[in-house]
Amino acid sequence: MAEMTYRRLGRSGLKVSTLSYGSWVTFGEQQGISAVQDSMQAAWDGGCNFFDNAEVYAGGRSETLMGKALKDLGWDRETYVISTKFYWGIVDNVNTKFTLNRKYLTQAIDRSLERLQLDFVDLAYCHRADPDTPIEETVRAMSQMIDQGKALYWGTSEWTADEIRAAYEIAERHHLHKPVMEQPEYNMFNRRKVEKEYARLYEDIGLGLTTWSPLAGGLLTGKYVDGIPDDSRAALKGHDYLKDKLEDDSVVDAIKGVVKIAKELDCTPAQLALAWCASNPNVSSVITGASRVSQVTENMAAIEIVEMITPEIKDRIENLLA
Repeated sequence: MAEMTYRRLGRSGLKVSTLSYGSWVTFGEQQGISAVQDSMQAAWDGGCNFFDNAEVYAGGRSETLMGKALKDLGWDRETYVISTKFYWGIVDNVNTKFTLNRKYLTQAIDRSLERLQLDFVDLAYCHRADPDTPIEETVRAMSQMIDQGKALYWGTSEWTADEIRAAYEIAERHHLHKPVMEQPEYNMFNRRKVEKEYARLYEDIGLGLTTWSPLAGGLLTGKYVDGIPDDSRAALKGHDYLKDKLEDDSVVDAIKGVVKIAKELDCTPAQLALAWCASNPNVSSVITGASRVSQVTENMAAIEIVEMITPEIKDRIENLLA
C-alpha cells in the first residue's frame, strides 16, 4: 500500500498531505461529534495532516466540532495543519457579513480560535474577494493576523488572478506578509481557474493550491448515474445544481467513461477523480470530504492511484471531457 505523500504549500516551507480532509457540508449537517472524530482519525491514519474548515460552515458549528475532536484525539499540535476562512460571516450585521474589512477580520479570527480551541490556525483564507473593501486594507489585516501569531500563513479562495496578484504586490511593496495559497474549485468539470487563469501565478509568485470539490459534488463517484440516493449530497437542500448537471447527457456520458477507466485501473471512480486532481503538479493538496469513515478510508487510498495517471490515461480523460 502506497504511503501518503506531502507537498510544499507553494513556495512556503510548510508541507501538507497531498490528500487532505475538509468539513464543508458534512460537519454539523451530516455528522455529529462521534462521526467527526472517527472520520478525522481515519484520515489521520491514512497519512492526512491537513484539515480544512471555515467560519461559515454550519454557522460555526463545524469549527466547534473540529475543535472538540482535536482536543479529544489529543494529537500533538506540531503534527497537523488546520485552516479556516473568512468573508461570509455568521453574525447578521452590516460589518460582519460579506466583508473583508479590518474590523471583521480582527474579531472573526478570535471567534474561530475559540470555537476550534486553538491558539492559532496554520492557514487563514479570505473566503471570497470583497469588492467594497480596498485590497490594501484586507492585506494589512491578514498580515497583522500573522504578526499577532493567530495564523501562520494567509491566502485566498476563489479570487481572480488579478486580485491575487494585486494583494501580493501590495504586500511586497509595504513589506507585509504575502498571500501564499489559493483555494479554488478543481475537478474534471471545473478547470479554467487552475489550468488557465492562474497559470502564470505558480511561477511568478509561487502560488500554492489547496483545491476543493474534486468529485464535483459527488458526480464523479458515479453514484448518481442511475438516480439520486436519499442519503446523498444531491438530496440535501441547496444542492439542486447537482440535479441540473445530471440532466445534461454529455455530463452523464463523461461520468460513465470515468467509471469505465476506474474499473480498468481497479479503483473506484472517486479515487480516480482524486488522483487526477493530485496529478497536477501545481496542486499542493486536494481537499476531500466524506460523511462516513469508509468513504474517508477509500479517499485516502487514492494516493496509490496518482502514479497510475499516465499521459495515456490523461488523454483518455481529456477525450471524455471534450
